[in-house]
Amino acid sequence: MNNEYIASVNSGVFYLIVACVLLFITVMCFVYLIKSYRAGLAIGMDKKVLKRAIISSATFTILPSISILLGVIALSGTLGVPFSWLRLSVIGALQYELNVAEIAAQSIGLSGLKLSEMSMSAFATISLVMTIGILGGVFCCIFFLKKYLGKIQKAPKAKGDSKPGFGDHATTCMFVGLCGAYIGSYVGTFTSTGNYVPLAVAAVSAAFMAVFEYFTNKKGMAVLDNFSMAVSMLAGMAAAVIMSLV
Repeated sequence: MNNEYIASVNSGVFYLIVACVLLFITVMCFVYLIKSYRAGLAIGMDKKVLKRAIISSATFTILPSISILLGVIALSGTLGVPFSWLRLSVIGALQYELNVAEIAAQSIGLSGLKLSEMSMSAFATISLVMTIGILGGVFCCIFFLKKYLGKIQKAPKAKGDSKPGFGDHATTCMFVGLCGAYIGSYVGTFTSTGNYVPLAVAAVSAAFMAVFEYFTNKKGMAVLDNFSMAVSMLAGMAAAVIMSLV
């Protein structure tokens, strides 16, 4: 067990720095909440409607955050609680953080995000790669979002035209490409090393997600969409543990 490394990435100073950053973000959120509430009153919106919107938004924010919490737990074992907490509390994304951390670890010669192989230099490199990578989205929003929204928010050419627009196609292509890349790597791992666990775990997670998609879209149970990511992740983790033990 890498006790010195664990103590370093979970030090009190690190917790304090992260707490200050998150406190700033929290204050900023409340400032925007108050400004938005006052703006709603200024344009004549009913106070009851505004309060109901605030309560419902807060309620439906809790459920999707379960999957984010799982991401923090998954990362904290090797990258420490403070950094994992920070990455998934500001502009980090669950799908991004875990994958990039694994890729960065392998690129510097580690076999993966394994605590026994971690050092402070490895931690610094992985953290830097994760942080710089996520900034791409920020800069794209600053310089290109307005033009992009103009494309995906175009009114239909004809009345009743419900064909998917550029945004729908772009999002679908992005996820198909992303899934294809990772499934391809899992197939490569299986064919080269005989390790079937990554491919099997992906299949289990996909099966659970498909079940949630069926009940959400076909049966009208939209509330289940809030649990789909968290349950699929838990199912995949459980499958990985079981297969590793077997």
